[in-house]
Amino acid sequence: MARRTLAEWLDYQSRIHPLSMDFTLDRIRTVLDRLGLLTPKPPVITVGGTNGKGSVTALLEAIVSAGGGRVGVYTSPHLERYQERIRVAGAEVEEAWLLEAFEAIEAVRGEITLTYFEYATAAALWCFARDPLDLIVLEVGLGGRLDAVNVIDADASIVVSVSLDHCEYLGDTVEAIGFEKAGIFRAGRPAFFGSTAMPASIEAHATHLGARLERFGAEFTAVLADSGFEFRRGSTHLQGLPPPALQGAAQIGNAATVLAALESLELLPAPTAIAAGLRGVRLTGRFEVRPGPVSWVFDVAHNPGAAAVLVDTLRAEPRAGRTILVAGMLRDKDAVAVGRELARLVAPGDLVCAVTLAGERGRPADELAALWGPLLAGEISLATDVEAGCAFAAHHAVPGDRVVVFGSFHVVGPALHWHRLYCSTQ
Repeated sequence: MARRTLAEWLDYQSRIHPLSMDFTLDRIRTVLDRLGLLTPKPPVITVGGTNGKGSVTALLEAIVSAGGGRVGVYTSPHLERYQERIRVAGAEVEEAWLLEAFEAIEAVRGEITLTYFEYATAAALWCFARDPLDLIVLEVGLGGRLDAVNVIDADASIVVSVSLDHCEYLGDTVEAIGFEKAGIFRAGRPAFFGSTAMPASIEAHATHLGARLERFGAEFTAVLADSGFEFRRGSTHLQGLPPPALQGAAQIGNAATVLAALESLELLPAPTAIAAGLRGVRLTGRFEVRPGPVSWVFDVAHNPGAAAVLVDTLRAEPRAGRTILVAGMLRDKDAVAVGRELARLVAPGDLVCAVTLAGERGRPADELAALWGPLLAGEISLATDVEAGCAFAAHHAVPGDRVVVFGSFHVVGPALHWHRLYCSTQ
């Protein structure tokens, strides 16, 4: 019998479970137990939060790798290739490994059905088990308490931030959402909150679980100094650290949270390696700038909190010409609140192009334009898909303008592919 290709496996996985999201840890726990993967050998850091998970995960990988450590990283979703979700020692996992992992999972799951995300989680842990690693970083997909990665008892946990998103699953207040995020904490183990505004439910749940909670701005700090920052935690004082090579005001706090978590596990490398990791960190699709006569900015911001950070970062960047926005949003996102943030950025003469996102959760361009029309200066154009929106921006942009593509992984992924094909010689 011919082996399935990766595309065939992914199609199969998308259909096998009756629900695309089904929040319980029982199925994945049983399958991982049968595979002998419930207790990874390397230390594990689980990263959750509404915004900033990707940045913190990238910083963990970059800093430990700069110190000579081998890191396994599991993130989601992917932008262009499924292999982006699993990184081993600085490289995307080989397709052959994924195929072997899926076959191993299929051999033991029996009558248990898994969701697409649960298959990916099990495959990541299978890949990590076959390579000698110094650290595993697991990024929460949605929520925390009932997310598949939470089946692993992390040695340290990070909740980067809490704001309103996925309210239909997690609750409609930051306190309810904070409770779900704090579910990744573990009794007697270090837990870190990476923002200054912490919901009371984070501390309450940490206390209930018996986790050792530390907060940015309290138990650990980062203070801007000269062209970088200083980090303090207990008796540790690191000076002259360069700012992370990631855009946005939140990145200093993200870096401090990463340093605190690594120190708690005695994984913090020498200051020279820390500096190298901060300078070398990269993260596709998070305020990723492609310079040129017309600069392009790609950001997966898809909720009001992330949009606020995006707008603040854009406003802080000098520009010679107009801003041209290419945006699409899923139906389950608060497009009105995002539009209110964009109103601080969009000026008369700027251009906005709303794009249609297909699929069950997709939102048509005309619906998005109707929501944003009363909020934004100027006329909003419509595009049938992301590629058409990018072509609109490229056609209207002149040297000195900047194009900002954002709103979802479903927007940025196709946009990056389009840009590589049509703007690589810009």
